[in-house]
Amino acid sequence: MNIYELRDKAMRLPLKPGVYIMKNKNHDIIYIGKAKALKNRVSQYFGSDKNHPEKVRRMVENVDYFDYIICSSEFEALVLECSLIKQHKPKYNILLKDDKGYSYIRISNDSWRRISFVMQQAEDGADYLGPYMSAWYAKNAVDEALKIFRLPTCGKVFPRDIGKGRPCLNYYIKQCSAPCAGKISHKDYNESVESAISFLKSGDSDSVRLMTEKMNEAAENLEFELAARLRDRISAVKKITEKQNVVAANVKEQDAIAVITERNEACFAVIRFKNGRLYDKEDFIIKDAGENPDLPAMRSEFIQQYYTMRENIPPIISLDGQAEDEELLAEWLSEKNGRSVKLVHPQKGDNMRIIEMSRENAAERLAQSHGHFGHELTALDELAKLLGLEKTPRFIESYDISHHAGSDNVAGMVVFKDGRPFKKSYRKFAIKGFVGQDDYGSMSEVMERRIKEYYKNPDSGIGFGQLPDLILLDGGKGQVSAVRPILEKYGLNIPLFGMVKDNHHRTRAITDEGHEIAINSKRRAFTLVSGIQDEVHRFAIGYHRQKHSKRSFATSLTEIEGIGPSRAKALMTTFKTVSRIKEAEPEELMQVKGMTRPAAEAVYHYYHKTADNADEDQDL
Repeated sequence: MNIYELRDKAMRLPLKPGVYIMKNKNHDIIYIGKAKALKNRVSQYFGSDKNHPEKVRRMVENVDYFDYIICSSEFEALVLECSLIKQHKPKYNILLKDDKGYSYIRISNDSWRRISFVMQQAEDGADYLGPYMSAWYAKNAVDEALKIFRLPTCGKVFPRDIGKGRPCLNYYIKQCSAPCAGKISHKDYNESVESAISFLKSGDSDSVRLMTEKMNEAAENLEFELAARLRDRISAVKKITEKQNVVAANVKEQDAIAVITERNEACFAVIRFKNGRLYDKEDFIIKDAGENPDLPAMRSEFIQQYYTMRENIPPIISLDGQAEDEELLAEWLSEKNGRSVKLVHPQKGDNMRIIEMSRENAAERLAQSHGHFGHELTALDELAKLLGLEKTPRFIESYDISHHAGSDNVAGMVVFKDGRPFKKSYRKFAIKGFVGQDDYGSMSEVMERRIKEYYKNPDSGIGFGQLPDLILLDGGKGQVSAVRPILEKYGLNIPLFGMVKDNHHRTRAITDEGHEIAINSKRRAFTLVSGIQDEVHRFAIGYHRQKHSKRSFATSLTEIEGIGPSRAKALMTTFKTVSRIKEAEPEELMQVKGMTRPAAEAVYHYYHKTADNADEDQDL
């Protein structure tokens, strides 16, 4: 069917809840969705595509026909939708790869036993603890046990390597007992391994109780060295537990879900808490999410898919933003779990803190896949939310004006790509439209010249050939008011803000033409904006000094008899620095365009007769 036939069929659907199933010309199911009113929902796909995200447009282009199933309620439609998606795994639905398998803790059976994390058992005679559903939990437990009981993490083999080298750094920071250097006996080493196994089997509270009993017994038997070791281990266990409690604080049983988008991808991170401790974390990268995805719809789809795979559903699920059909999702989760489940959006306190933690994990995972750092992506995402942007700004352009009492007016344009300076796209402007001091007029001129350069070779890539996702001007609402008419003149809807400084020349706020937005409380966004403002100021003032220096040198040349502005400019163009002009012989000076022998000799004699003329070498 063509798009008109599909729309005609959609308009004949009933206004009843149900599930719709999109298929391509090969009869493959490519998308499954639910609707409160089938007619209204399905017909939206085949109308104007202006408001559709890119992923939806691609899906519609591949639809050949669709089927539908009428349900008695929207809730029944949701349950059926989840079941059909799990069964058919349509291409354009969010599909999560569940690589959650069993993992184990391995204890080797040699004389100097080693403890390690493994993904599966082997028939090697070793002892195994597990299985554990959470690989993160098992790996973290092993790391904690090795640190607490000072067991080696290196690849050395004992007793073969004992005494063959000096202890590594872990020994000096008290994270290893250094059996490699003979710092611990075989008996004491095995006692540490047994304590670590007990810790892994029984958990921190039971482990502390058992070690406390042994410590008291050792003290009564005057075994003070053993008692001291046990005391240190108890302290280490408590320290690890306190660290976890600081993270989880008053969070009892809860999941925190956050999403970060970049380019054409999204990453969901889930952090899971139980009994006041973080016990699992997972992340999922969604490919082909689109440049400007519908985040509420994505969150809703993710929740359906994630809790279809997981049996354990907590009573509270914290989200970093709105999800589509939240009441319906909560009803479905409650029925699936057999107890009430709430979807919440924390705004402060411990719950907000774990949402931020989840966002950082999502950002770090997505950043790693693109080869940069998570804090940069988190800062961009935080800035986008602060400014109310529709998408994370990958390309940010910033402008600053520099002059000296109205002379040598220049501007600098810097570009930040994915949170980092992108120096290939930096550009300089010499103000040409007027003489004198007018920062607003200068900013307006620069922006119009920049946009005209773009239209000479649009979408060509770096520099002027790439329009930004956000423009930040060094200045307040006056600069913003001067530039906005230029963007409107060319029909460009680019977010535009000014960066306001305090009396100490430090970034204070971001402003549009109406009000200021404080950014001090948003640490990552504040650091990013401050960095951008410092960089554009450095770049603009550097160009101003260069231009002013060049003009000053040219002016000093015009003091020589027979040297006017044209000859001064030609000399500076050829020799680049005043020092090189001073060192040149008359014959060399005569090679410059427009120079005569009398003029060349005048320059030569001027510098060689004036001993106190000692300008420093200056590169242009």
